[in-house]
Formats: sequence, structure tokens, C-alpha cells
Amino acid sequence: MLLEPDAEDEVAYELCQLLGRAILPVDTAGDPGTAFFLSHPAGEFLLTADVVAGQAQRLGLRPSVTEPAGVAGGSLPLADLPTGWTRDPQVGVAALPTRELHGYAGGHGWRWRVQPVPAAVAVTADDLAAFAAGPVTAIVLALGVGGDGSRPLEVAVERAVRDGDRLRITAALPAGYVGAPVFGVRPDAAGEIGLRCLGVLLPAEAAPAVEVQSVDGHPVATLDRVLAALPGGGERRA
Repeated sequence: MLLEPDAEDEVAYELCQLLGRAILPVDTAGDPGTAFFLSHPAGEFLLTADVVAGQAQRLGLRPSVTEPAGVAGGSLPLADLPTGWTRDPQVGVAALPTRELHGYAGGHGWRWRVQPVPAAVAVTADDLAAFAAGPVTAIVLALGVGGDGSRPLEVAVERAVRDGDRLRITAALPAGYVGAPVFGVRPDAAGEIGLRCLGVLLPAEAAPAVEVQSVDGHPVATLDRVLAALPGGGERRA
């Protein structure tokens, strides 16, 4: 669904309020990325792009996502966790079960205070079919990269189009955005607008190897495919 500019701004604002504490910055050996918490029937996961997970070194601990204040410190070294990411290069996404993160926090005297993206708002195959070929509003909730190295919460309101059986954002996005959740809306049977998490933002230069039309921007690993792969997908670990 393509929203009017005022409606796009309203949805973007609500997303920041509802799910601003779902996302974390990821420091890597290369370009920084974003990860986000997902609540799923199989458990809670931290999701990011596979290319981000492959180089991930630390998770940034934003003050708003930990409690009590001042205890957690500024980052969590991923090398300190017992296991690493479960990666699925074919889909382009990696998942980290958050029991690892909760265990780390408990052992260091603090706890997480996050707002996971619920699996109930995941885009479905029917949603994607309804998008047809025309552009739809796509809102990316990410942690950018400031000139001083800070990771501010940012929202990019863009357009997504069908690209074969996938979605693609039709614009280049700033540093730090890869791995972030992408959201859209779709009206229900009663005409009410419902939020959908379209998927995980992938790097423009690292789309999964399938034939796609030539469209500038970033491919999106749609969340219906990501959820289907979560319980048993990707046995290779970082």
C-alpha cells in the first residue's frame, strides 16, 4: 500500500514509539549494521543480515534497552557468548537465539528491556501477492552512523517494489542500515490499516543469487521466508 506523505510520517512516528527498543547497533570488522529482536513461537531471536553477522564483533547496548541504568556498559562482545549466529546465506539472514543474550545479561547484573517485533505482524505470501508490481511504502527503522561514530535511531521512508518473487527498496540507504527491519502497511477486510514487517534489509551488493530485474537499491529478505527458515535453518555458525 502506498501511503500519503502525512500518513507515512504518522506511521514512522508510531513505529519509533512502539518498536524503537527492538533494534541494536552491530559493530563489525567492516561496515556497521543493525539487528532487531523478533518474538516468534519458536522463541525470541535477534535477526540481522547474514553479511553483518559474518563480520559482527560487538552489539551496542543502547541505554534505553537495558536496566537498571548504568550497569550494562556500552557494548556486548559477541565472542563472550557460548554460541554464535545461525546463518542462512540463501535467504540472506542470520539469527541469534536471545537466550544467549539474556544469560549474558543475568551474569553481569542487568537485564534486557526491549520491544521485540512480534511474528504476528510478519508479511505473508498473500500480502506480498497483493502488492502486485507497483510501489508500496516501505519504512526502515535503523541505527545510522553519526559523524562522531554515534548510532542514532533513524527512520527512512522509501518505496519498495516487487523484484521477481522478492521485494527491493528502490533507493540506496546510509551506512548502518543493513540488517534493519523494513515495515509496510496493508488494509484488512474492514479497510483498517494493519502494520506488516516486510523483512530484513540486505546490502545492495549482496543479494541472494537469483535472477532479478535490474532495480537500484537494496533487496529485502521477506519475513515470511525468514520465519519459515528459523526453527531448522542454517546449521553453519559464525
